[in-house]
Amino acid sequence: MTPREDPPRRRAGPTTRARIREVTKGRTRDRRDDLATEEPLEIRIQGGTGPAAPRRTLAITMRTPGADFELAAGFLYGEGVVVPGDIEAIGYCTDDDIPPEARYNTVTVRLRHAALPDLPSLDRHFMTSSACGVCGTASIEALHARPLPIAAPAVHTVSPETLYGLPDRLRAAQSVFGKTGGLHAAGLFTGDGTLVTTREDVGRHNALDKLIGWALLTGRLPLHDHLLLVSGRTSYELVQKALVAGIPIICSVSAPSSLAVDLAAEFGMTLIGFLRDERFNVYAGAERVSDG
Repeated sequence: MTPREDPPRRRAGPTTRARIREVTKGRTRDRRDDLATEEPLEIRIQGGTGPAAPRRTLAITMRTPGADFELAAGFLYGEGVVVPGDIEAIGYCTDDDIPPEARYNTVTVRLRHAALPDLPSLDRHFMTSSACGVCGTASIEALHARPLPIAAPAVHTVSPETLYGLPDRLRAAQSVFGKTGGLHAAGLFTGDGTLVTTREDVGRHNALDKLIGWALLTGRLPLHDHLLLVSGRTSYELVQKALVAGIPIICSVSAPSSLAVDLAAEFGMTLIGFLRDERFNVYAGAERVSDG
């Protein structure tokens, strides 16, 4: 049964109204503006049920409220804490130790098995920000020890014409960005360029976690037949998350980092950067991009 996220009455929305003073060519006016909401989210895991069930706080991240259950599930999957079928339920915390005003900023993921996973990541207390995120594995070598759903090198080539159209389709689906101009996005597409779904957040890593969490909770992993477009630059952690989800092609409207390129090349992924204005660079996996 897929965990459902019922909107609580006292939860912050993705945008916040503010009073600003706008200055244009020396002229000023006071008006209202929409800001992207940024609040902390504490992610807890719990083994089984009952008052004695073990529970740990695993992550605190600054995020835009919305799709919180997907964010928690995607983060835990990306870190190797859960696999498909592990999650029994996800809910906001109503524990006595959580102040009422913070209860919708704390999520507990309840696992089907009673014991918490015995993973090195549980020995750390993650603290991430919307700016940089957190990388769950220290090096490319550590990923080789994980059972990853790697796609075959030549699966589903994509044409330049299909790639050219992705940024406009993603931008048109960014409803909150249209109001605030201050959110990152991750968009999942089919091989012919059809937009499947998109998620937004102040943190680019959170946007991708929300998208992958959606795929996990709806039984769509691995995403071998899809390609990903992210706003902003492509970091190592974004490529890592796409790799773990089985996405063979990751695109960005900006530049990749050197470690992102190394990771994509190491695992046979296709990495595309500067995808805008009918041009792009292929940094790894050029065999998946057709000549025309």
